[in-house]
Amino acid sequence: MRGEILGFERRRRWSDEEKLGVVMSVGVDEATVTQVAQRHEITRQQVYSWRHEMKKKGVWSPDG
Repeated sequence: MRGEILGFERRRRWSDEEKLGVVMSVGVDEATVTQVAQRHEITRQQVYSWRHEMKKKGVWSPDG
């Protein structure tokens, strides 16, 4: 079975500041990871990946 190409898929570039903003918006007004991901049109896994990346860089901590 062959797949069809239905359209042009965009690939966005996110700055560290944008990633940090997304990561930090989890929990604000009780927003879940799923809700934040949907709001930004990304996957939940992307939020978790960015969270890990920001933690590794030392710019985000789960404590505050």
